[in-house]
Amino acid sequence: NPLRTSKPQRDRERESQKESFTANETMAVSSFQCPTIFSSSSISGFQCRSDPDLVGSPVGGSSRRRVNAAAGISSSFTGDGGLSSRILRFPPNFVRQLSIKARRNCSNIGVAQIVAAKWSNNPSSGLPSAAAAAAASSASAVSSAASAAAASSAAAAPVAAVPPVVLESVDEEVLVAGEGIREKIGSVQLTDSKHSFLSSDGSLTVHAGERLGRGIVTDAITTPVVNTSAYFFKKTAELLDFKEKRSISFEYGRYGNPTTVVLEEKISALEGAESTLVMASGMCASTVMLLALVPAGGHIVTTTDCYRKTRIFMENFLPKMGITVTVIDPADIAGLEAAVNEFKVSLFFTESPTNPFLRCVDIELVSNICHKRGTLVCIDGTFATPLNQKALALGADLVVHSATKYIGGHNDVLGGCICGPLKLVSEIRNLHHVLGGTLNPNAAYLIIRGMKTMHLRVQQQNSTAFRMAEILEAHPKVSHVYYPGLPSHPEHELAKRQMTGFGGVVSFEIDGDIERTIKFVDSLKIPYIAPSFGGCESIVDQPAIMSYWDLTQEERLKYGIKDNLVRFSFGVEDFEDVKADVLQALEAI
Repeated sequence: NPLRTSKPQRDRERESQKESFTANETMAVSSFQCPTIFSSSSISGFQCRSDPDLVGSPVGGSSRRRVNAAAGISSSFTGDGGLSSRILRFPPNFVRQLSIKARRNCSNIGVAQIVAAKWSNNPSSGLPSAAAAAAASSASAVSSAASAAAASSAAAAPVAAVPPVVLESVDEEVLVAGEGIREKIGSVQLTDSKHSFLSSDGSLTVHAGERLGRGIVTDAITTPVVNTSAYFFKKTAELLDFKEKRSISFEYGRYGNPTTVVLEEKISALEGAESTLVMASGMCASTVMLLALVPAGGHIVTTTDCYRKTRIFMENFLPKMGITVTVIDPADIAGLEAAVNEFKVSLFFTESPTNPFLRCVDIELVSNICHKRGTLVCIDGTFATPLNQKALALGADLVVHSATKYIGGHNDVLGGCICGPLKLVSEIRNLHHVLGGTLNPNAAYLIIRGMKTMHLRVQQQNSTAFRMAEILEAHPKVSHVYYPGLPSHPEHELAKRQMTGFGGVVSFEIDGDIERTIKFVDSLKIPYIAPSFGGCESIVDQPAIMSYWDLTQEERLKYGIKDNLVRFSFGVEDFEDVKADVLQALEAI
């Protein structure tokens, strides 16, 4: 009974409880793990404390910046393989520091698991491979080992001196620049740029940007959405460090976001690009790219068949800055050579395949021609997807995508991206920061989620489109089919060389006038009549009505747009269902 206990005795009991609490709190190990940097290759494992040290003060500097292992309670333990190490003690506010900057809305932080993954994937990091393997495999064993260590620590022999472990303030060590995110812990940088364990595009769409190097430290499988318009600095000194480039961080939502950075890293991995910039739409990516790379009074070359809004921007807006445009047929190599020899051409910009006739440009050939004259090459690969075509590997300097289409793939989000070397993308990014057009982090999350099934979707869409193109070409009520997978396509052999699949869009002309074509479209039951493509749901439209209805019939014909033209984007529905629907609609006319 505490009322009958003498005051000295109660004081001794309280002191004993305090010491017991301190020791237990220091030795506890849970799902929270932290890295230990070892001084000797003979030490093949590590041990972590679980919670922030709220009792003692770290030795040797600011409590925000340093942690000294020797200041903690010494212990050693023998686990599998005779592992031994010291316990890390964390500075006060450590959990709070992990929760700010690029870690908002995250929980259950497992730093050691990430570091172990990086070490195991980076032999040059200085940690023995055995230690990396042990670190990854002993995470569950550390808890039980730590309990035994707590009981035997008093009798254990002293371990060899381990150099102090410096763990800087976490909010200062997160390297979050516009060009990507790197998680820096001690001297280890986490990056998944090599993806040594991912051997296919399908695996990259699922794991790239997330499995190793995600800048948001969390145990969640999915990437968290960081909803914030700005990022704060705790002291003016931190702001000055950032402004004078001694530290790197997020600053304002228009300049970058942790969720958006994950998407950029994922697309970069898929395209084989050094850097990627995502924007609010595909048109935003195209127009900002043109404004950033083509000087006033400059000259560009493009192709006849292209997305109409891109043509409008080139014809109506670029001339206001004195920029002139040469338009050539996608296969007119002689025209391209003449243009780059006659003018100081800043950029050759084209789609491949094009919209809506799916013409293909010889990317390798045009890149060689342009580069001899110092001309950049940018390919809009939206119809191809990064899975079916690698424009950068073929020699292009930049590749643009409307992520709204196949990359997002669910008809529920707008987005665009531009991929290429860091130097060029940085030029575009600088203008993007001025103009805006920022991708919302919620939209970035939807595109990340959509990309995880991209390879499955595109495989189905490639297959359905190819089979339907063959059926349509053989049907008596179809006068012409445009699809690069068909031998009748003018660039079929080229498409076979530079593409691994021909895409999910087929354009074709009904044997009849506009009224008969309307009847065919209206008789379809599966596809939606809508102006997009590349999603899970099939979509159909008549370009003459959907995209060119403000022009006269004669004006439309200048672009090759006939009243009987149909553009059909095949989704992921069962092939037999789609086939039956198209055939019954043809029978209806």
